[in-house]
Amino acid sequence: MGVVLIGTGDFAIPPGEVLRVLAGRGGTAHTFIVNELRLPRVLVALCVGVGLGLAGAVFQSVSRNPLGSPDILGFGQGSAAGALTVIVLFDGGTHAVAGGAIAGGLATGVAVYLLAWRRGSHGYRLVLVGIGAAAMLSAANGYLLTRADIVDATRATLWITGSLEGRGWAQAWPLLGVCAVLVPAVLVMGRPLRTLEMGDDSACALGVRVERTRLLAVLTAVLLTAAATAAAGPIAFVALTAPQLARRLTRAPGPNLLPSACMGALLLVTADWAAQNAFGADRLPVGVLTAVLGGGYLLWLLVAERRAGRI
Repeated sequence: MGVVLIGTGDFAIPPGEVLRVLAGRGGTAHTFIVNELRLPRVLVALCVGVGLGLAGAVFQSVSRNPLGSPDILGFGQGSAAGALTVIVLFDGGTHAVAGGAIAGGLATGVAVYLLAWRRGSHGYRLVLVGIGAAAMLSAANGYLLTRADIVDATRATLWITGSLEGRGWAQAWPLLGVCAVLVPAVLVMGRPLRTLEMGDDSACALGVRVERTRLLAVLTAVLLTAAATAAAGPIAFVALTAPQLARRLTRAPGPNLLPSACMGALLLVTADWAAQNAFGADRLPVGVLTAVLGGGYLLWLLVAERRAGRI
């Protein structure tokens, strides 16, 4: 799908030619278009999808709740608040906005974890505190937009929608570095997280350091969410849907970290392709499409959980 997306655009390139360019045997024009214009965008999409899919799997495992995701728990909104603060109040550039997004996501993660703490961080407390934090941060983001002048408001609105337009190597290289460090760190936690899903007492009896594991898992998931948001804006619902779809496809217990990462990448690349091609000349920001589809999935999930008697 990534090869197809690289070949998509006003100047279409067949998949075979894309592969030749990636192998170093393409023509000059095709090489420039692929390597300088389209490849970094696809790499950003893949890394953002992997990061959000993994973060969603971790939060759903830690909270033991299918609604546990950065979208619901407020971490995406926290990253957006940090970025909007830099844009509106300090007129910051691209790197400053990315730093603000990471700082906002980390601050929100620490605040939610501490507020949910009471002799441990119970999953439902984490979800409830996160929902409250998301509501307050959404209100703060709306207020920041009202404080902005027309130029900053336009820039902030485009960023907060979530988009891959204009993403280049300046965003791709830092994100690749973050994923190279954090993705293996999260995957190593697969077995302890699977044990935690059995309950804190059972996990402790099996030798898992419960709160330490939970804190490290939440911290790495927050960092992945913040880095993904810094690179592409708060793209909605990928973190919610990817782990659920991965679980249904694999039919395996546990957090399904690697399948969730792959599903997140596939969802975001597919959504970006659809946003560029499914609406004619009107290209949508990928965040709009994921929000529409993810919102429908969330409604279905709520109905399913209600029928099962879990909410």
